Amino acid sequence: MVELLEVSKESIERIIHSYECSQRYALAIMQDMQRTYQYVPREGLEALAEYLGCPVSALYAMATFYKALSLVPKGEHTIKCCDGTACHIRGASTLIDGIERELGIRPGETTKDGLFSFETVNCLGSCALAPVLVVDDVYYGKVTLEKLREIIEDVRKGGAA
Repeated sequence: MVELLEVSKESIERIIHSYECSQRYALAIMQDMQRTYQYVPREGLEALAEYLGCPVSALYAMATFYKALSLVPKGEHTIKCCDGTACHIRGASTLIDGIERELGIRPGETTKDGLFSFETVNCLGSCALAPVLVVDDVYYGKVTLEKLREIIEDVRKGGAA
């Protein structure tokens, strides 16, 4: 079970006040919150809005626009499965089904133990390697269901395939 760092007013304030009070730093501050907590907590958005003197809705719009930010806790490891044209034609839907079966989650969800989050993406720019998965910024090409199981097992053991 992955332990999420408890959100505290003090830790949020530390992150926020490490930046100059300027709206141009809003995204960087939210990225720091994402790294610290594995998501951008509501308390963080509210404190940041107060610090910058802007509406929470403006920060919420930014947080929902950028795929790198999440308003719900993410897993320790993120699996991204490409479902772009080349990957789709070469079996991405089979991989998506396999990930759903192996992990018991659908795209956009996180496993109960907090170890994995799963996302589908439109393109990873590696069409020649289709179908492609990215796990924690490590690319895996020409992935089969057998290779998928090996990748997941290796990540569970603490390594990369």
